[in-house]
Amino acid sequence: QVQLVESGGGLVQTGDSLRLSCAASGRTFSGYDMGWFRQAPGKERDFVATISWSGVSTEYADSVKGRFTVSRDNTKNTVYLQMNRLKPDDTAVYYCAATRVRGSSWPSQYNVWGQGTQVTVSS
Repeated sequence: QVQLVESGGGLVQTGDSLRLSCAASGRTFSGYDMGWFRQAPGKERDFVATISWSGVSTEYADSVKGRFTVSRDNTKNTVYLQMNRLKPDDTAVYYCAATRVRGSSWPSQYNVWGQGTQVTVSS
């Protein structure tokens, strides 16, 4: 089983950038598609982005398209989420997750989750 640990969250101002990292350990990482999700207080966990195990294919939620970029380095067992032009609406706990299902945006199809990292964007 893969274990995931997110890092890189913090408190920033509107328009700033952050890069989140998700380090995987345990069993092989390269066979998994990886996803980023976020959950604001009192709201459901929402899809943000996903990247195929090869890194070739990516998909994004409309709300982050053009501002966020997902990438991965399988030699380092790490996936990244570069977040630019951050807005207060981006405030949430961000989770990375792993799945064997290709190109999924459904949290229920991800079977391994990290503990989350808080991102707070002040106006």
